[in-house]
Amino acid sequence: MTRRLGHVALLFNLTSPAKSRKNRRAWRPRPTSQWEKPAIPVEQRFDEAIRRIDAANEEDPRTEIVDGRPRPREWAFAVRVYEWVRQLAKEPSEELLLAARAHTLRRWLIPRDRYPKTTVGYHQWRDALAQFHAQEAESILREVGYPPEKVRTVKTLITRENWPANKDACVLEDADCLAFLESKLAGYLDEWGDTRTVRILRRTIRKMTPEGQAQALKLNLGERERALLLQAAGSGTAGN
Repeated sequence: MTRRLGHVALLFNLTSPAKSRKNRRAWRPRPTSQWEKPAIPVEQRFDEAIRRIDAANEEDPRTEIVDGRPRPREWAFAVRVYEWVRQLAKEPSEELLLAARAHTLRRWLIPRDRYPKTTVGYHQWRDALAQFHAQEAESILREVGYPPEKVRTVKTLITRENWPANKDACVLEDADCLAFLESKLAGYLDEWGDTRTVRILRRTIRKMTPEGQAQALKLNLGERERALLLQAAGSGTAGN
């Protein structure tokens, strides 16, 4: 009996009030605020996503002159595509605008020379980029609190899964092509030569909607770029 009482007493000693309080204090979970960042209000979510996307693209070490000063190249291109989307679509969806701003997110991290200088290598590079951009965009959108269905829509636009059947995908493609023509084409002319440039421009034009093609012919291009674009489009006139 004494042993039993001693054993029970021992048990009670192990769970004495003082020790119990001490243990409870030691294992008390931290407040949620110490583990999780406060949720971003829905009405601020879009602006915060754009801010983070821009911040990521502003890390691009490559620059180009925009309004008289050097700016990160990928940031500048994404802004151009975004503005073209706003011009081409009467009421662009939130997902389309996010995709426009993020569809080349951190592109410089996967350079072209990582893949063979062949047609197959080019398509491998573009496929890898699309998946990379979509993943980078997903990470930011989840951080700011976008629901899974909206994130999936943005990713689908970036990877062109529903192009050309989806209207928003077509708008994004037009915007991307127009931004390329007005800001990047001139830089490739000497490398490509006229014959190759016309061939590439024909493929570019075929990807665009009639509305996008009409906008392309209105671009304020240099004389050489415009002549090659008109040749690729099959136009016999060269007026603006």
